[in-house]
Amino acid sequence: MSNLKDLQQLAEKRRSIYALSDNLPVSKDEIVDLVEHAILHTPSAFNSQSARIVVLFGDDHKKLWDITEETLKAIVNDEEKFQGTKDKIAGFRAGAGTIMFFEDKGVVRNMQEAAPLYADKFPIWAHQTSAMHQYVIWTALASLNVGANLQHYNPVIDDKVASTWNIDTDWELNAQMVFGAIEQPAGDKEFQPAEERMKVFGK
Repeated sequence: MSNLKDLQQLAEKRRSIYALSDNLPVSKDEIVDLVEHAILHTPSAFNSQSARIVVLFGDDHKKLWDITEETLKAIVNDEEKFQGTKDKIAGFRAGAGTIMFFEDKGVVRNMQEAAPLYADKFPIWAHQTSAMHQYVIWTALASLNVGANLQHYNPVIDDKVASTWNIDTDWELNAQMVFGAIEQPAGDKEFQPAEERMKVFGK
């Protein structure tokens, strides 16, 4: 990254891409390296390092979306009403992989015990940490011309996810990022004016 303009252009390039395929423009190892770099270098409150990530490729990726479909279908229990959800999940399944974002509740508890003055804030800060990891990875994927979208099917899939991939009971699922080759670009985006969303004093 050579300058601020490059960083800003990447921020603009990072969009929700829903038309994905499994024909990745980069290797799986590059995706794994990208995620590893993010988990090492993304900040966290009190350097708690509470973020946990699971990367799924191939059949494991598809299995996640099979689980999601089966779980939601049992809840809706109406084939006609469920068709829209089924189509959406088919789009996720068509991607190359999914990155699951967790926060380690054990780490949060330890931080609460170590700094009781801030005990009620650590769960909030943990979610902020997760969000930073999501943004860093999403933007890094965009730099490789890999599309992604972020989903939140937790908590309804949590138990099945934990049992399928032997996830630690303290790992709380926060989000699922589907990624893959970009088959169609993101649509137009509307912006609320910046002056309505920020204030500047003392300039």
